[in-house]
Order: sequence, then C-alpha cells, then structure tokens
Amino acid sequence: MLEAVVSLTALGVGLGALLGVASRYLKVEGDPLVEEIEAMMPGTQCGQCGYPGCAPAAAGLVKGEAKVTLCPPGGKSLAVALAEKLGVEADLSEMEDKAPTVAYVDENLCIGCTRCYSVCPTDALIGGPQQLHTVIPNICTSCEECIDMCPTKALRMVSIEKTVQTWHWPMPEKPKHHEGIL
Repeated sequence: MLEAVVSLTALGVGLGALLGVASRYLKVEGDPLVEEIEAMMPGTQCGQCGYPGCAPAAAGLVKGEAKVTLCPPGGKSLAVALAEKLGVEADLSEMEDKAPTVAYVDENLCIGCTRCYSVCPTDALIGGPQQLHTVIPNICTSCEECIDMCPTKALRMVSIEKTVQTWHWPMPEKPKHHEGIL
C-alpha cells in the first residue's frame, strides 16, 4: 500500500514538473495590441458585432477585417477611441447616437419563463422559474439580447434617468491646432 502511494506521488510530482517546464518553454505570446483593444471594449460578449465575443472582435479589428464601428454597446465614443488607437478613419455616419439605456421588466407582463435570464451575457437579469424577473441596472450593458427572447414582450429598453450619481460633465473637445499657431 505504501509503495502505491509513494509511486503515485512521485508520478504526480514528475508530471507536474514536466507541465511547468513545458508551459515556460512552449508559451505562446499574444499580440499586445489585441489585448489593449479588448480592454477598451465593453466586455459584454453579446455578439452584436458578428463575433462570438470581444476577444475575437479585437483580433478582427487588429487584422483589419472589421470596422471600428462594429460595437453597438460601445457606441460612437468607442468607435472614435478605436480609430485613434488603430490610426484609421472612422465613418460614424452609420452609427446611431443613442442615449444610455438599460433593460426594464414590466412586472404585469412577466411570466417567469427565464428565457431572458439565459441569454443575458452579464447576468444583469435576476429571478427564477415562475417568478418575476428584474434587472440590475448597474450591470446591464444595453446589448438588447433579452428583448427578442421575451415571449410576452415584458422587456423593453428605457433611458437612464440623470441623477446626481449618473450625471457626468461632458469632456471638452480637443483643441484643433493650426499650422503656425502654437
């Protein structure tokens, strides 16, 4: 019995050391630009851009396969930031300039079917089977994935009310420098 324990322990230590050495020498370096672009994105993994998540979308942007306007939850501000980062022109004419919204559950229509709950990429919807659901507004990223899933149309997008806690001073525009001035 003791021999079996010692041999399995030695086997585990040996294979663990082998995996440690292999992970150090066979390490694949990622593209730092892809990681920076992914960090700029909202991280909702909603798929509205046509990619299965933010990491593949960032890779597509870096390869030039996708437009900087691909992310609806990020909006125009993300498109401008991505264009600056990648050094490309951004055609913002196709993008809607929407006010910030969150999902809202009409409790009179909700039947507790959990279809919306299962598609929410950020788990902003809470509730259980045959119970009313509600939305945690601070977590909702306005991806609208839940809207189409609701059979009773109990979900809709509502504008975020401006309060002292949610109001932000608009950022000033960067001054445009002309040649010969400054």
